[in-house]
Amino acid sequence: MGVVTVSASFGAGGAEIAPAVAARLGLPFHDRVIPAQVAGRLGVPVAEAEANDETVTRGLWRLVTSLGTMPDPVGGVLPTSTLPDERAYRDQTERVLDEIAAGPGGVVLGRAAAMVLRDRPDVLHVRLDAAPDRRLAAAVAHRGEPVEEVRRERDAADRARVAYVRHFYRCDPAEARHYHLVVDSTVLPHDTVVDLVVTAARARGIGGS
Repeated sequence: MGVVTVSASFGAGGAEIAPAVAARLGLPFHDRVIPAQVAGRLGVPVAEAEANDETVTRGLWRLVTSLGTMPDPVGGVLPTSTLPDERAYRDQTERVLDEIAAGPGGVVLGRAAAMVLRDRPDVLHVRLDAAPDRRLAAAVAHRGEPVEEVRRERDAADRARVAYVRHFYRCDPAEARHYHLVVDSTVLPHDTVVDLVVTAARARGIGGS
């Protein structure tokens, strides 16, 4: 069935556009299920997997490791020496993505999936982005929160996502060369963006009728 990877910067509407693309293509949507699968394989709580995910801050993981212990799901505590580090999370995330591509396919939001699956011919890589000020305005309109609060979140999210991809894949996630389709999703209606992505995916033989 193929895979559509969606890399979306903060405020670009990835959380709304990616699942809509999946529904239109008749493909499963893979987002929060990925850190849950990674957590299960590593034997740690889902919160720890999410704390190592590129789409959220990793402060929880740093706090846990600095304390030296963490709660054991079956009681007691685990010394941090038995816990997997961030590279183990990255490795398991890559395995999950490879299994998705080799199996049911789907639409994947984030997880540096365009870098992980860059060599596969049955994948469409999409980037949703815009100038920082337009992304800020879109996020404020969508969330109805104070501008400065959203600005801080935007800046933190931008730094975290760029750092994740640069650290593990030695590249800039905003570079157009990593994608087949780059769209400014702040100047087009989301329905139009979904149409563009679905058309491109079907042109590559991805998805159902």
